[in-house]
Amino acid sequence: MWNEFKKFAIKGNVIDLATGVVIGTAFGKIVTSLVKDIIMPLVGLLIGGINFSKLVFPLPNGADDVMIGSFIQTIADFMIIAFSIFIMVRLIGRFKKKEEEKAPEVVADRQEELLVEIRDILKERSKPL
Repeated sequence: MWNEFKKFAIKGNVIDLATGVVIGTAFGKIVTSLVKDIIMPLVGLLIGGINFSKLVFPLPNGADDVMIGSFIQTIADFMIIAFSIFIMVRLIGRFKKKEEEKAPEVVADRQEELLVEIRDILKERSKPL
């Protein structure tokens, strides 16, 4: 069981996934800061100085407030992250497409050519006259 786990954990896909999670987490923090510190203040300024982070809906009887501003900021974070990932995937797709177009055709090596010739000779000999 231990050997199977080592094979699984060392596979390239698992390592790639772990790297993606770490980079995605760091990227998420950058985007969150972008939204919270730059975009949302500008949006608030454009719509009359409303600060979304302090936008709350108080509930009666002393219950916790509904944090509408925090929810709006989370939606903005998601939209920016989703759009950024969309752009990155699209760019990567274009680069892969260009690489596929530039990839040279696979040329048969000498051994394959000899095998094809031998096969053709054997076919000729096996034909009835």
